[in-house]
Amino acid sequence: MDRIATLKSFIERNSDDPFPRYGLAMEYRNTGQLDEAQAIFDELTERFPDYLAAYLMAGNNLADLGRKEDAAAMYRNGIEVSRRLGDAHTTSELETALAEL
Repeated sequence: MDRIATLKSFIERNSDDPFPRYGLAMEYRNTGQLDEAQAIFDELTERFPDYLAAYLMAGNNLADLGRKEDAAAMYRNGIEVSRRLGDAHTTSELETALAEL
């Protein structure tokens, strides 16, 4: 079974776990399927807003799609969430990504 199919089956079996969705989005991204990746990143940040890893990669993906304003908004959303959760490391990573955009 290929990785995408495997990750989809993990999601079906445990829809309340954000990690398989993140893995699926990354697999799409790594195989150049940026639109598919973004659809999963969008679902991930909507359903699991405290899953911080998604914001940086979703923003990077949006930037790679040429959607700079959307990327900036994603980074800003992630900064807000990471500050609320007290995660200074993630806040710093997102602030750097936003500044480099």
